[in-house]
Amino acid sequence: MTPAFSFTTHEVENQPEIMSPYNLWTCDSLLQTAVKLNGGQHAGQTLENYGHVVGHQLMDAGEQANRYKPIFQPFDRYGRRTDTVEFHPAYHELMTAAMQAQVHAYSWRNPSQKGAHVVRAALMFMHYQADAGTSCPLTMTHAAVAVLNQSPNLPAFWTQKLINGEYDPRALPAEKKHGITLGMGMTEKQGGSDVRRNTTQAIKQPDGNYHVIGHKFFFSAPLCDAHLILAQTENGLSCFLLPRILPDGQLNQVRIQRLKDKLGDWSNASSEVEFQGATAYLVGEEGQGVKMIIDMVSLTRLDCMIGSTALMRQALVQALNHTQNREAFGAKLIDQPLMKNVLADLTLEVAASLALTMRVAKAVDLASSNKHEAGFSRIATAIGKYWICKRTPAFVNEAQECLGGIGYVEENVMPRLYRQAPLNSIWEGSANVQCLDVLRALRKEPEVKTTLFDELSTAAGKNSYYDQHLVALKQAFNEPETLEVRSRLAVEKMALGLQGALLLNGDDKDLADTFCQARLGGNQGLIFGTLPANSPLDAIINNGLLKNI
Repeated sequence: MTPAFSFTTHEVENQPEIMSPYNLWTCDSLLQTAVKLNGGQHAGQTLENYGHVVGHQLMDAGEQANRYKPIFQPFDRYGRRTDTVEFHPAYHELMTAAMQAQVHAYSWRNPSQKGAHVVRAALMFMHYQADAGTSCPLTMTHAAVAVLNQSPNLPAFWTQKLINGEYDPRALPAEKKHGITLGMGMTEKQGGSDVRRNTTQAIKQPDGNYHVIGHKFFFSAPLCDAHLILAQTENGLSCFLLPRILPDGQLNQVRIQRLKDKLGDWSNASSEVEFQGATAYLVGEEGQGVKMIIDMVSLTRLDCMIGSTALMRQALVQALNHTQNREAFGAKLIDQPLMKNVLADLTLEVAASLALTMRVAKAVDLASSNKHEAGFSRIATAIGKYWICKRTPAFVNEAQECLGGIGYVEENVMPRLYRQAPLNSIWEGSANVQCLDVLRALRKEPEVKTTLFDELSTAAGKNSYYDQHLVALKQAFNEPETLEVRSRLAVEKMALGLQGALLLNGDDKDLADTFCQARLGGNQGLIFGTLPANSPLDAIINNGLLKNI
């Protein structure tokens, strides 16, 4: 035995190759179908262009931006307070590409275009698969327009630079920048989602502006050019625009205390701050703070649905790639009967989540001119945010298991997806908050219930399991005195009903009928991979496979 031979232990075989770059639009038939069914297919070239950028450039940038976390730099070398955050160049690459592609503003720049919010949702869906962290400031910037549009007293440049601008990370007054981003600062230590308990005070000054004194426990993306915050005035909780850099070039009196050491979302900085007499501008009227941010919250909740569905989609992509290229017990993993069940079930979940997400985006598009769509958007956003975001952690774990031990190793993307998976169920109101919001809508706006069941009735008669589910769902409202305590189950049934209706009204009978039999007919266990044995597993899995690679 030669020395060289003695150290050759084995050759690597039966392991997948690292995935090649791919176009996240042209290769994803599930996404194409959902966009087409909701009126966004006319923007195919826009989506194809960004799908290429995400798949060929931003996937690697996402890895780098999460490997090298943001670093808080409170002072410069001479002791001057700077309250800045240092990001890896990959973060700026992600933000630059996203804002060039209008991920933050497509719907606002194309307000008369049919399906503009659907197209924007698809752009975000693709970007999120590369990096979830940068999606946070992109989401907040997008949603803030809904508030700024209600604020005619603010200088016009705030909205113009947000919608039409490009990514500009320079520390300058907003009016001097090529483009701006906006963040949010709503919650405090003592209140959390109960923002009416906020103690931060806003004191009106002779020039009409306000000085803000207090704190925020979660102040997302602290280097945004401004934040929308809530603070108390003499007339109650009010909404304010708080710039980072004042018009004279001075740093506003916002002091970052620390960055959050988060479970996931590593590429993005989230912080705790104190306001030490910070200058802010009133948005809307005093005492109308919650009313002002409702539209913004609705849009950020939609983005929670988009983001969670995107995480599931990328986890499924990884699971399918691995199982297609690894053998066990004499056959490819993807050809093993039990693995087929798991993969088909995961594909069903992505298809159903994507269908509901894009349907809500369509409702947002039409809400201003269509009463039914406005009501549907109101209730379906909370329903979808609850269900899709709650399903994601278990989904990603199941997909991770398809890879075995390599799916638990940080060299793989799966641990990052798994860390990210719980975030959207917490952000913008946890599960209980969503359920209570559904009940509030049903109680305060009785027409919303009619809208919900009008939507569900569009699939009546197409599947017996669905029809039985619809009857049971109507009966869930028969005991209003116990509805709150059982509202999680009620909202779950609403979500499953909506997903079933959308799939039945779609163009894939295998997907729709299997979903109804398994999810609505009770012919499934409590975990993924328990579809009925007669399910068309191969046909369903084929929907999830990447095409045209």
